[in-house]
Amino acid sequence: MKTLKKLKEAVSKFIIYECLPMNLSNSPWLHNLIVVVVETGPLELSLPLEIQNLLIVEKTLLLLKEKFFWPYMKRDVQRFCTRCIACLQAKSTTKPHGLYTPLPISNAPWVDISMDFILGLPRTQRGKDSIFMVVNHFSKMEHFIPCHKVDDASNIAKLFFQEVVRLHGIPKTIVSDRDVKFLSHFWKTLWARLGTKLLFSTTCHPQIDGQTEVVNRSLGSMLRAILKGNKKSWDDYLPHVEFAYNRVVHKTSKMSPFEIVYGFNSLTPSDLLPLPDVASFIHKERTSRAEFVKNLHERVRNHIQSQTEKYTKYNNKGRKEVVFNEGDCVWVHLRKDRFPSKRKSKLSPRGDGPFQVLKRINNNAYVLDLPSEYGVSPSFNISDLSLFTGLADQEEDSLDLRTNHLQEGGDDGGGPWAKGATTKAMAKRIHEEWAHAQEKPIVLFSWALTQAQVD
Repeated sequence: MKTLKKLKEAVSKFIIYECLPMNLSNSPWLHNLIVVVVETGPLELSLPLEIQNLLIVEKTLLLLKEKFFWPYMKRDVQRFCTRCIACLQAKSTTKPHGLYTPLPISNAPWVDISMDFILGLPRTQRGKDSIFMVVNHFSKMEHFIPCHKVDDASNIAKLFFQEVVRLHGIPKTIVSDRDVKFLSHFWKTLWARLGTKLLFSTTCHPQIDGQTEVVNRSLGSMLRAILKGNKKSWDDYLPHVEFAYNRVVHKTSKMSPFEIVYGFNSLTPSDLLPLPDVASFIHKERTSRAEFVKNLHERVRNHIQSQTEKYTKYNNKGRKEVVFNEGDCVWVHLRKDRFPSKRKSKLSPRGDGPFQVLKRINNNAYVLDLPSEYGVSPSFNISDLSLFTGLADQEEDSLDLRTNHLQEGGDDGGGPWAKGATTKAMAKRIHEEWAHAQEKPIVLFSWALTQAQVD
């Protein structure tokens, strides 16, 4: 009775004595709703309602409330909008999700490192046009090595052994992006035989190795500050920049990289003044050098842990934890820098899918069943993914989820429309069947009017 009372208030000009049940689903019926009012006489009224291009739940709900009412109306509209393929393609990802996951904290210097390249520099007299940068996660010490952009993996490995391994030894882990040099067979085989684990970031997500990206910006700023006129001599200043960077106190560790690695700071011109011997500070409490360095590293680790917790708390504000399981279907946000061919126009779709999750690397990275024609790595950060809930009532083996409904020749199968979301595989068949269905009105509600009300 309450339902009929609310329905009577919504459509007060009709006398309602019968309400047919109606289930809201993601079908083309809702793209051209037709309300048929049946009288005792020959009068028949049809009202079209176009909601195909509405992309917001609240606006769609308000528009429907002007003419309709049914129990759990808001819930049904939310389900419809979240499963609408056209809406998902048109929307951009605005609200970030997925919690910040920092890299594990090292226990000693030069155990865990990261590496990257700075490209696009002016070619020097020695023919160098790039910088091979190696960063230590624990001590924050950096090595800036001039190189050529065309250097292959074997040349980069040679530079690494000459400038890093001879000073600090073999690392346990190396974090890098998906540069072709780091993905080559030679590079992977070399470090596999040495027992070093390679960790790769997801494509177009530099936040995974944010420390290296920050060093990139700092190095560029320092070079611009000291270069005088001749910008093609930047490789002559690079050793001085490296020394200056490793000598200053780092904000996170509260010590300089030199002090963390060696136990004391290297000498500078100001240290040539008559000052007490550095060794007296090391042994003033009659502690051995090994114990001193051990305690120093423990303090550094505590400082890094404190800063990491502080940054994690700050970065997780406004975010929610989202975890996908293997077999889930997700929607992919098409980033312009990762999918340039699919984002040539501002009116191009902003999303695509759904795609199945093949592997969960961690809570923030997943491997998808991405077709090879996309030409990108199938690993994605969770910030580019959202759960697709439209396949709950459908069998996956009967659907081709990535069939373009605007192209001819697709194999969409037969049978009636499936329950749940309208996927790409069903689009062509639905359009064909809907063309025939438009010739007849679809009765969603039925009311009977007395002849007196009609007159």
